[in-house]
Amino acid sequence: MDEPEGLRDSEPMAEQKDRDPGSSIKDPEMYEALRDDGASKSKAAAISNAAANSSREEVGSKGGSSGSYEDWTVDELRERAAELDVEGRSDMTKDELIKALRE
Repeated sequence: MDEPEGLRDSEPMAEQKDRDPGSSIKDPEMYEALRDDGASKSKAAAISNAAANSSREEVGSKGGSSGSYEDWTVDELRERAAELDVEGRSDMTKDELIKALRE
């Protein structure tokens, strides 16, 4: 029996379905690249759609920004070190606290 047109020399049907991101994906090229890199379908869709809504550069730079530890006071550094259970924090200098927090 003959195979349906278009399937003879191509990927199996299951693989064709997996590779079709669907109409809800706004940047199919980025979606496929993310999937090839191992991203889940939902993660790849979210990232590629966010990139299509703004720009690819903006998507990578989103997120919170925290000031440099050098701008923090010693008390703030000790408080953060306490949250992370840094041993010996009460006797540390500012530079030592910064180094411990970055490790």
